[in-house]
Amino acid sequence: MNILILSASTGGGHMKAAETLKEYIESNDKDAKVKLVDTLEYINPLINKIISNGYVFLVRNMNYLYRIFYNDTDRKSLISLFVTKTLMILSKRITPLIKNFNTEVIVTVHPFSTEIISILKESSVIQIPHICLMTDYAAHNTWIKKNVDSYCVACEDMVSEMVIRGVRPDIIHPFGIPVAKEFFQQAKEDKQAFRKDLQLDSVKTILIMAGSFGVNNIEEIYNSLLTIKEEFQIIIITGNNKGLYDRIRSIKQVTKKTKVVKYTKEVAKYMNLADVLITKPGGLTISEALASKLPMIIFDAIPGQEESNAKFLIRHGMAVSIGKGRDCNIVVEELLKDKVKLNKLEENCGKFNKEKSCKEIFELIKELINENKKQDETA
Repeated sequence: MNILILSASTGGGHMKAAETLKEYIESNDKDAKVKLVDTLEYINPLINKIISNGYVFLVRNMNYLYRIFYNDTDRKSLISLFVTKTLMILSKRITPLIKNFNTEVIVTVHPFSTEIISILKESSVIQIPHICLMTDYAAHNTWIKKNVDSYCVACEDMVSEMVIRGVRPDIIHPFGIPVAKEFFQQAKEDKQAFRKDLQLDSVKTILIMAGSFGVNNIEEIYNSLLTIKEEFQIIIITGNNKGLYDRIRSIKQVTKKTKVVKYTKEVAKYMNLADVLITKPGGLTISEALASKLPMIIFDAIPGQEESNAKFLIRHGMAVSIGKGRDCNIVVEELLKDKVKLNKLEENCGKFNKEKSCKEIFELIKELINENKKQDETA
């Protein structure tokens, strides 16, 4: 079977979820051919660069404008009409890829990719089964298009939200966001063994993740944590942000054992050995934390999708919020002292089990391919 996955690199979560699904399919079916494409990069690298850089700029520097864009595109507006018209023009450039690959099913993991495929199906350029894989914990109209055959969503809460927006309930599947298997596997391993491997102490451990945009207030949060009297240690993953790595390392008034980590492929291990994660509520990061049964302290949510993700976590008792991160020491110290509350957060994270996400999505892919073949045979 030939499976085409179309994603985009605006934010790190879309491509990572797509890569995880691709790896699962290829490791479980040697006959499956899976092609993963960054849609905008394929269509036009310059356009991709402008959109990706523009997204990062808005998120980092002009949150209020991003909120306007997010809210306007959630309803019929001039902005959403402009986006649709632009994608109609660009959609023609993806057609040769679809046909040359002899595509049997298309999985889209980004709103732009989803609308492009919907446009092509609407104009009868293609008639291929289409699955939309949504990577946040709330519905938004940029994902919802009338020519999608099935939606795979992050959680059960989203089903009713999608139905209100006009999607048939029978095509909505709350399978969860694909997460690499090591997050589930290492969540079952011994925390103390990992701590010993990394020369860490057997005390409460706070993991801080800077996120794909290297948010600016990590230093403020770290300095605030250093004032807490409770005994604990800190791990900070700075990713590719060398400046943040150097600045954290240069702080002299360090009262807590601190390990600063650059970009790493062992995020699952660090999540496993931690007792709580301080992070922005990006869809993929919180999915990995939930797989690791790791309670969260969330901060500085991007207007729109991350705010919705934060509300989901708080509503289900899986996280607490520290807003922008200022004076976070008060909230964190209270949580570290309250073992009952911390254990309850961990228990609630454990209840949200989407370990079978990739398996269920793959089963749906095969089901749609078989249904389409039967329809072709009877046509």
